[in-house]
Amino acid sequence: MAGYDREDLLRAASAGIRAPSLHNTQPWLFRLREGTIEILADPSRRLAVADRAGWAVRLACGAATHNARLALATAGRPAEVTLRPDRTQPDLMARLTPALSRRPTYAESDLYAAIPRRHSHRAPFWPDPVPAETRRRLLDAARAENAWLDLLVGMVPLAGFAEIAQSADRVLRRDARYQLEMAGWTHADTALDGIPVAAGAPTPEPQDLLPQRSFTERHRSPGRDYEPEPLVAVLGSAGDGPADQLQAGQALQRVLLTATDSGLAASMISQPIEVPAAREQLRRSLSRSGFPQLALRVGYGHPTPSTPRRPVTDVLIT
Repeated sequence: MAGYDREDLLRAASAGIRAPSLHNTQPWLFRLREGTIEILADPSRRLAVADRAGWAVRLACGAATHNARLALATAGRPAEVTLRPDRTQPDLMARLTPALSRRPTYAESDLYAAIPRRHSHRAPFWPDPVPAETRRRLLDAARAENAWLDLLVGMVPLAGFAEIAQSADRVLRRDARYQLEMAGWTHADTALDGIPVAAGAPTPEPQDLLPQRSFTERHRSPGRDYEPEPLVAVLGSAGDGPADQLQAGQALQRVLLTATDSGLAASMISQPIEVPAAREQLRRSLSRSGFPQLALRVGYGHPTPSTPRRPVTDVLIT
């Protein structure tokens, strides 16, 4: 079968750059090589303090891989994915090889259409509960990508998670180097990466159940408290090696796109994963033998500003 060409590369990369990443660092590169499309980590965009082990880069590149898969599938050019295909190239995250041509499934078309609409929603959600059928769709989305998703239903597990998340957030707030690094990715102008002030959450207040990043000094309007009983989901994987984290990134993006396709919004809560002691505490609280990779807050909300993206030409290796 014919290999991928530059048109396929541009289509895959255009979708890939819409994936989420910690502080919107966008740590990915794309190249065409011998008829395959390769997704690589960009070492210059790895967070030296927040992501010393490269977990966040791998999660982001996994999410970008999932978007690229959808872009190719909806063009009738589906891919077979090999994660970390060459261990002598540690920055090579995934290789997409052409599979047999076929028409896209309805699910692939729906998820692909959701890519440009998906972005983190850091503002308060409405109090409307997420229906049971939609919750099942989220669970199925993670399972389809060989990951697991735990929904924290009820105040007891939610309060336990909140305590872990707030404790981890306090640890990170006391780290001056961490805070300085995060501030470097917060922009008040039209930068093509990082978090615009307009897209940040309102300033945290004492009554908030879950932690929020301080990307802005903007205070919320009266009566705009965060929901008292949010739907929190914890995404995890059976293992915790680099390939497991890349796979978890693919599952993360499928869950997020499924949420978007269902009319939901989501924001990511990474603090309990970034602090090793908190991550272990979270794993024990879930009674899981696997490894939590990220937590999500899911619900319905008003449209909020999205974070910008670099041009596709900036992430192509020729």
